[in-house]
Amino acid sequence: QVQLVESGGGLVQAGGSLRLSCAASGRTFSIYSMGWFRRAPGKEREFVAAISRSSGITYYGDSVKGRFTISRDNAKNTVYLQMNSLAPEDTAVYYCAAQPAALLSGTYYREEAYGSWGQGTQVTVSS
Repeated sequence: QVQLVESGGGLVQAGGSLRLSCAASGRTFSIYSMGWFRRAPGKEREFVAAISRSSGITYYGDSVKGRFTISRDNAKNTVYLQMNSLAPEDTAVYYCAAQPAALLSGTYYREEAYGSWGQGTQVTVSS
């Protein structure tokens, strides 16, 4: 399995930006499709974004479309989540996840499709 470590979370004012990073180690990063999920206080974990192994395909949750951008650098074994126009409702613990398979349109948003998870990084957006 691949090990994942998120970083880049913190406290930001509404309207601000943050970039999350997720560093992978242990296996060949380029074989993994990657995803970002988040869990807000008192809520279930929610799909945020996903990216295919070659970066050719990306998906976004409806609540972040147009504001967040997922990208990856296979040479650095890292996936990123650029978050712009942040709002208080974006406050959550953000998790990156990996699956050693192609990104499929029917499963990219499902937690169970991902076999490896990071420990999460807290993002807090103040109003």
